[in-house]
Amino acid sequence: MGEIRVALAGLGNCASALIQGVHYYRNARADEDVPGLMHVDFGGYFPRDLKFVAAFEVNRNKIGHDIAEAMWVKPNCAPIFAPDVPRTGVEVMPGPILDGVAPHMRDSFFTYDESEIQPVDVTEELRKAKADLLINYLPVGSEAGARMYAQAALDAGIGFINAMPEFIVSDPNSPHEKEFLRKGLPCAGDDVKSQLGATILHRVLTQLFDQRGLVVLNTYQLNIGGDTDFENMQVEARLKSKRISKTAAVTSCVDYELPTKIGPSDYVPFLENNKVCYITMRAKSFGDQQIDLFLKLSVQDSTNSAGVIIDVARAVKIALDRGIGGELSSISSYSFKHPRYQIDDFEGRKRVDQFIEGKRER
Repeated sequence: MGEIRVALAGLGNCASALIQGVHYYRNARADEDVPGLMHVDFGGYFPRDLKFVAAFEVNRNKIGHDIAEAMWVKPNCAPIFAPDVPRTGVEVMPGPILDGVAPHMRDSFFTYDESEIQPVDVTEELRKAKADLLINYLPVGSEAGARMYAQAALDAGIGFINAMPEFIVSDPNSPHEKEFLRKGLPCAGDDVKSQLGATILHRVLTQLFDQRGLVVLNTYQLNIGGDTDFENMQVEARLKSKRISKTAAVTSCVDYELPTKIGPSDYVPFLENNKVCYITMRAKSFGDQQIDLFLKLSVQDSTNSAGVIIDVARAVKIALDRGIGGELSSISSYSFKHPRYQIDDFEGRKRVDQFIEGKRER
């Protein structure tokens, strides 16, 4: 089927896990069960087909280094499960800073000095790299940065994946999504949903309660972690879209008003990339009797999303091959917290498989 040429906006923990995963699963075969992958063969494309051809960063210690070297640079703290990732021959380039770094993180993020380093022309570099698609891994709250990279993808004529919670793909009134549709370029998003994370687990539990005739009275989801994602989210002003995204993913599972408190809760540095989630649900059952659920989930945050993005990248490439433009509804509903259409997660899987077979998209 050929390679999938991938550009990365942000080379943090999630990008590190993705790059490691492509190497780790380089020998995965369609005729075997491979733990960790939702699809080994995705319409003829395999994880090994992803090739990283460009990366944009604001961390001065990553800029100018090969992607395979820069992915280990602090403050990255993703689990190391593929230490032998080979050099790519692609150097990390300085991307525009804009609002991609919270003020309290400029030092800990090793942000480059704009008087010493000038950002590249992202669109031009995407063209030079002959990228097929761009994955936006900017931090939560990067409203201007996310839209700049979306526009760069449009101008370069490539696909776009929005892994963070800015409503670019899911908003039907988004000028960017309309332009992707007009140009016949696929896009998927918004805000990646982990393979088995807080959101997908909370959604499935809510759906289960509803299908079993229980009425959920209230629920909360609290999350703590120690990586730069949680350090960044200490600034409440950067969290508006994130809270909307995570809350809507759960409340959309029932057709009544559901009192909730959902979102990032605290930054605990020594946890590093370990994310700990606490979910409680109180429901009314038969005879108006009360049921309480208390759950704790502990995961490595970056690896938990990498397998999902491997699927999304292959879906976007298939859409490019088929000339499908605009929001990809099946993979977006299956893989993101805030898609345009919130549907049952098991139905979402069916629709993705149908998309792979060429039977449907919208």
